[in-house]
Amino acid sequence: MIRIVRKPTDTPGDDSTAQVCAALDARCAAWMDLDLDAVDPFDCGPEGSLIWACGLRQDGHQFEALQALALANRVVNTPDAIATCASKVATTALLIHAGLPSPATGFLGTRNQAAAFIAAHGGGAVFKPVYGYDGNGIRLVDNADDLDEPPYYLQEYVPNDEDYRIFVLGDGAVGAIRRTSPHLTHNIHQGGRGEAVPVAPGMARLAVAAARAVGADYAGVDLLPVPGGFTVLEVNGTPNWHCMTAPIPALLADYLVRCEESVTPLRR
Repeated sequence: MIRIVRKPTDTPGDDSTAQVCAALDARCAAWMDLDLDAVDPFDCGPEGSLIWACGLRQDGHQFEALQALALANRVVNTPDAIATCASKVATTALLIHAGLPSPATGFLGTRNQAAAFIAAHGGGAVFKPVYGYDGNGIRLVDNADDLDEPPYYLQEYVPNDEDYRIFVLGDGAVGAIRRTSPHLTHNIHQGGRGEAVPVAPGMARLAVAAARAVGADYAGVDLLPVPGGFTVLEVNGTPNWHCMTAPIPALLADYLVRCEESVTPLRR
């Protein structure tokens, strides 16, 4: 049985969970909703199932409940991968540890450190909320006095007019879009425009490596073009697939079915 945690930001006109559920129905796959708010993982929670978390609400209960359920179920993506991708600090640390290209980054505890980082990178840096999403709160700063209270996650500003979202599933990159906008972030939720593009080999290798670095079964990996290739901006563990022409819901459904078939029932 595939148990599905629906994305809390789904809307009638933008329902990622429903798209995958429809693809599962087309394959006659058995699935049911899993309401993490209604489950006590210590009182007859599901065991020996595949759990797919299309998205999680950013609160303690949903994540901790899923973490507990992961001990007796196969979870896609794992709670650890979801938590890692939610934190830009954790993601960047793993990307650097894996030797993957990423913009110069500082995670700084004082305004003086932030000022020094900004000065060292041409008088401007990109501020990002550690746990931000959909491009919210990202801005270019040239003065540390414009920052709120620490800590500060800052990256060097890489001039650009586009970036790329690569959808990684298992060991392959199955879709890509080019995103453009007239402002700093090209995120679709911030008014960026997306168009489907072929997945170039260099994109695919880097995106798959980034997904592996954070331990994700599937991910949306954001790449920025730089001279000689690409650099990794971030990895999304509960990604949307807006503007992609690749059949992501069908591919995800096939992947979940394969994962569910490999789940070993618990023996007590």
